[in-house]
Amino acid sequence: MTIKKLKLKHYSIKENKPTDSSWVLIDAEDQTLGRLSTNIAMILMGKNKPNYIPNDLTGDTVIVINASKVSVTGKKHFQKTYISHTMRPGSTKVRKFSDLIDNNPEFIIMKCVKGMLPKNKLAARMLKRLKVYAGSEHPHAAQLKSGNKADNKKEVNSDN
Repeated sequence: MTIKKLKLKHYSIKENKPTDSSWVLIDAEDQTLGRLSTNIAMILMGKNKPNYIPNDLTGDTVIVINASKVSVTGKKHFQKTYISHTMRPGSTKVRKFSDLIDNNPEFIIMKCVKGMLPKNKLAARMLKRLKVYAGSEHPHAAQLKSGNKADNKKEVNSDN
């Protein structure tokens, strides 16, 4: 008597075309930094889509405006610090949130979102799809207003 071995079937979603990606506009005014960053990271990874693949770039391109008006809770505005070190003696740089929000608010959102993305080579490609601007002006109006696709422009309110 022989036992017949059954071959297991593996289901894999077909690779997405590069044109499947759309552009998402997010206004960061009066949004909490952490909650805003989790929503941005989910969109960049593509976890909000039914055809999400962990090992493929399925997310959308995200444009964040009004980054200088993002808020944090508690005393973080004055106490939160960003530390960088080049491994050379005496090269530790400490920058405060209150200074960065005035001088370089794009860095705050980029660093926060980068920490929420997977730690692999795909994260660098996802981070290239994040465009952060301190004010309400951005140069990507043409991508948001493409003529024939009605669902291409999406404005996301992250108050979920």
